Amino acid sequence: MFEKLELVRMAQAMAVHAGARQAEIARNVANADTPGFKARDLPPFAEVYDASQDALRRTRPGHLLSGETDGPAPVLRTQRGAAAPNGNTVSLETEMVKSVEVGQQHEMALGIYRSAASVLRTSLGRR
Repeated sequence: MFEKLELVRMAQAMAVHAGARQAEIARNVANADTPGFKARDLPPFAEVYDASQDALRRTRPGHLLSGETDGPAPVLRTQRGAAAPNGNTVSLETEMVKSVEVGQQHEMALGIYRSAASVLRTSLGRR
């Protein structure tokens, strides 16, 4: 029942995006001292979600455009910035700020999901 609601689907996509972006942030931090490592990031959620909404809606895999999924997969972006003398472009300060931003995005997704569940319970006469 929940998977049919667009709002819940969007909240789920936002939570998945936040998790994937957090994984990239963790990878960047883990390689902060690796010579030549280039920091990477995912595009913002709004960009990814808009791109997935532009794709044709299908009722089952293989319908209309065989072999394609529900939209383009997020593409990792190499961050631009000043490189350290060893070629590394990871800025720990930037990664910390992005980590907080991603945490807020995940909390927002959970809040949306909780609100939708509360509205559905209320509409069914349950509390």
